[in-house]
Amino acid sequence: MGRISAELVLEIMRSLDMLGEREGYMRKLSQRPELSSAVPCFACRTPACDAKTKYGSAVPPQISPREVRDSARDPVQAIEENLNSASEKLTPKAIGNNILNYLSGSMVPLIPVLMCAGLFKTVGVILGPTMAGVISETSDIYILMNMLYDAAFYFLPIYLGYNAAKNIGVTPVLGAFMGGILIDPAMIQMAQDGAAFSVYGIPRIPGNYTQSVIPILLSVCAMRYVERFFKKVIPDTLTTVFAPFLTMAAAVPASLCLLAPLGSWLGGCLAGLFTFLGTSGGIVAIIGGGILAALWLPMVISGMHIALIMIAIANFMATGSDSFILAATTVSIWAAYSCEVATWLRLRNEEEKSMALGYAISNMVGGVGEPFIYGMMFRYRRLFPCLMAGSFVAGAIAIALGVTVYVAGGASNVLNVLVFVGGSTSNLVNMGISASAGFVTSFILTFMFGFTKDELEYGPAQERV
Repeated sequence: MGRISAELVLEIMRSLDMLGEREGYMRKLSQRPELSSAVPCFACRTPACDAKTKYGSAVPPQISPREVRDSARDPVQAIEENLNSASEKLTPKAIGNNILNYLSGSMVPLIPVLMCAGLFKTVGVILGPTMAGVISETSDIYILMNMLYDAAFYFLPIYLGYNAAKNIGVTPVLGAFMGGILIDPAMIQMAQDGAAFSVYGIPRIPGNYTQSVIPILLSVCAMRYVERFFKKVIPDTLTTVFAPFLTMAAAVPASLCLLAPLGSWLGGCLAGLFTFLGTSGGIVAIIGGGILAALWLPMVISGMHIALIMIAIANFMATGSDSFILAATTVSIWAAYSCEVATWLRLRNEEEKSMALGYAISNMVGGVGEPFIYGMMFRYRRLFPCLMAGSFVAGAIAIALGVTVYVAGGASNVLNVLVFVGGSTSNLVNMGISASAGFVTSFILTFMFGFTKDELEYGPAQERV
């Protein structure tokens, strides 16, 4: 709903002399979907008093408690303040919130797919050879469960491209098209072969962007401005044909040559930094391990973790063990488990609690953490520092105690403790100490500070806008 329509409502209100007449007009206007966000309900002098939500309150998610308390104000003044707030200046906090809103608005619609895939993976793990041993790795059921999981995450850029485009006003199928370009089999093969490739003569570094998030989000964001420009300059009669073509023609080189490889470039820089920290020893290595563990979640989200994994695997193949990258990041997973459990216990709404429990089971049993990241952490943003603090503690203590990983490519669920078996018994004990410290830290911080009272009562703040 634009500002012009809201100002029209405001002018109508000012032209009415009697409060009763004004309330009658406002009831009618508030029933129109396009005006409902700008027009409060004045029948009982509270904002949208008759709206019921899943949070069990008469106050809908888009209305904050402060607005409820101030609902007795003059309606003209309320709308004027809403209009003025829409044109607030951008601040670093506002920019950060806008970025998170973009990420959340693009990822949250994918939660059913991610959750479903995670549960299929969980069933395969439970029945598979690593746990119950009911089915073997060659069983059709085991292969099917993995195939269903891979179908969700392999093609993630396509699903995400559609949602991201729809979220910011780009033609949705063009967003999906861009996601398909990023995971084209020829592109992936060139990345595996290290073959040179150029777009319109612009050299690019081939990359494998399957299961990635940031490359497609950056690409769709750029497409927004490109498509808007072409729709503005191309005559309406030609827009249907030429706007999509020119949009993709301009967006593809920007995506393949700049935006998509950005995560890999940054990951390479961080890999060099953490390699230096890991070989420094002493307090530098301890702090570096804590920082690595704390930043692992953002790095996974952005795709910057690939370079570090490559270095860790190379070191492991050379020495047969790893005492820094794999050690710090593996124990930090237990801080994530703790955050998930605390979230489940802390939330009040039954639907939210049910989702949190499903996310926790999916990660702890199936080893799939993405549903919790995108389904909870992007919505309840205080969870990020709580989990990162617990991860820092776990990673730092692990490096301080000399925890070592002896098995590469182990389980990604709670059975990840087995990757620490192979050395002395003290290595497994030290792993337990560091993981427990991270678990407790993350649990306490999440339970005490992970949610505001407002969020516990009415849900995520951004969903009430």
